[in-house]
Amino acid sequence: MDAAVFAASWARAWRGLSAHSDGVALRDTLLARYAEPHRHYHTTQHLAECLAHFETLRDAPDHAAAVEMALWFHDAVYDLGAADNESRSATWAREALGKAGVAAGAAARVEALVLATKHAAPPVTRDEQVLIDIDLAILGAEPARFAEYEGQVRAEYAHVPAVLYAPRRCALLQGFLDRDAIYHTPAMHRRLEARARENLARSVAALSAMPGGAG
Repeated sequence: MDAAVFAASWARAWRGLSAHSDGVALRDTLLARYAEPHRHYHTTQHLAECLAHFETLRDAPDHAAAVEMALWFHDAVYDLGAADNESRSATWAREALGKAGVAAGAAARVEALVLATKHAAPPVTRDEQVLIDIDLAILGAEPARFAEYEGQVRAEYAHVPAVLYAPRRCALLQGFLDRDAIYHTPAMHRRLEARARENLARSVAALSAMPGGAG
């Protein structure tokens, strides 16, 4: 994605939250985080893909600026092995936006949306549904991109032996397959649900055949 598109998305969300100044320094700090060398999937590529999906869903959420800003922050902190990445990203969002003059309620809304990307429970509000559908859009990507994504995730966990990685990854992906619906917004469900299930089933089968897999 062109740098100009990152700039346009950031400016739109920043203005939409009535933040002071232009926030460019914060934007560039976030982009630097997504470019950290230990990342292979949770990168500027993922952020760009999320923002591209948001462009098609801008009219769907109740608080579009909050959802767009939550996309910028949702993987801001990504420490391998840490269990609190979403919480730390959410706190950073609330504090940074508060310092920029964003109203407490709006900053808290962004914080809550980032926390929703823990995927601990199905999304409830329209804002959560849009955000989570976008975060999970990769599951319904074209097969070649999905295969690339699976390789990128494996690269992030290269330190985990295959005998441990395969069953854990298999269980995670099977969990998405077991849901009544992976996507909650009508547009994303129509566009991606069937292909996501095909991708997930194929990956679960491959992982199950690996050493330590479920098969």
